[in-house]
Amino acid sequence: MARLEFWFDFSCPFAYVASTQIEQLAQRTGAELDLRPMLLGGVFKARGTPQNLAATLNPAKARHNLDDMRRQAQRVGVPLRMPASHPMRTVEALRCVLAAGLSLPLIHSTLTLIHRIYRAYWDENADIADRAVLTRAIADAGLEPAAILARAESQEIKDELRRRTDEAVERGIFGVPTYFVGDQLFWGQDRSDMVEEALGGRPAAPRLASTAPVEFFFDYSSPFAYLAIMRAEAELGPQVRWRPILLGGLFRSIGTPDVPLFVQSPEKRRHTLLDLDRQAARAGLPFKFPSRFPIRTVLPLRVTLAAGSPPALVRALATALWAEDRDVSDPAVVAAIAAAVGLDGAGLVAAAETPEIKQALVTSTAAAEAAGVFGVPTFVVATERGPQLYWGADRLTLAAAAASGDGSAI
Repeated sequence: MARLEFWFDFSCPFAYVASTQIEQLAQRTGAELDLRPMLLGGVFKARGTPQNLAATLNPAKARHNLDDMRRQAQRVGVPLRMPASHPMRTVEALRCVLAAGLSLPLIHSTLTLIHRIYRAYWDENADIADRAVLTRAIADAGLEPAAILARAESQEIKDELRRRTDEAVERGIFGVPTYFVGDQLFWGQDRSDMVEEALGGRPAAPRLASTAPVEFFFDYSSPFAYLAIMRAEAELGPQVRWRPILLGGLFRSIGTPDVPLFVQSPEKRRHTLLDLDRQAARAGLPFKFPSRFPIRTVLPLRVTLAAGSPPALVRALATALWAEDRDVSDPAVVAAIAAAVGLDGAGLVAAAETPEIKQALVTSTAAAEAAGVFGVPTFVVATERGPQLYWGADRLTLAAAAASGDGSAI
């Protein structure tokens, strides 16, 4: 029987959402569920990550983060409210979980306790460090509060939580929820489909008919934008509007590092690169990290605008960089790529140097910032409730759902 490790702390809303689905995931795949509580603050300290990570986000990204939490919860039908006092202390609650026991036959009662504590934090917004709150949660789980609380204060349990947190650090964990299938690490509630596949399952793929207009902001400099570019027309429909922007200019304007990958911890950077490979493989796309990175993309972006942003050219330029390792900052290379899709490559390269096209790229980038874009790929869907922003290749399916009129994705 395969084993599914689920590493969690109560302080993360995405871990909360994942916790509501983890039992079903294990049951569908016949996996043995191995619950792994850990102290996220301890992992953050070891990695040099700010304890209140959300407070470090720029305003646009912070707004999207809150929207994304709400959407993820809504998609699986669980309530979620952000506590005013977030993040709250979770060490006592984690110790109570360990005190309750994580082996059969105790695991079922402990799972009930985990769900109850998560609900206290993320639905009731109660302080789970408060002894009265923990007492109620333990009693609601059908356990004996006095015995659990007393054992949670023992040195044995304190040491056990510390040991588990140290193990998380040693195994390359940098956030929650984290899943392990064998030695494969998956981070994030939104990677549960990959986890299911790793366990031999076959997650259902949604079939949606997008009808609402979608603006798709991209720059060729992002590998995640490449993954979205290759899927966008098929999933968002022909009504998608392709919007090239200069990501470096946007980053400078909003105060984001030029290459976010370079400021990630080594553990997170390794996972990001692995995640790129996994996403490309799932989509059936060729992918090879280019020998030139970061690469200057002003020319291909201007050529795209000069050509009117035809999808065939966008896909060809993205493929040249992220699958064929071609130098798309070279005018001869870009001209050849444009010619290969039936366009006047030399003419477009010349047009890219005109004041009108240069200004068009500046204008498009400014429009992206005004729309709340903080990275690429970003999809802005026109819905009955107003424009809805989705960031990331892994949010393309949610954007398509919103464009199809699925209210649970909005």
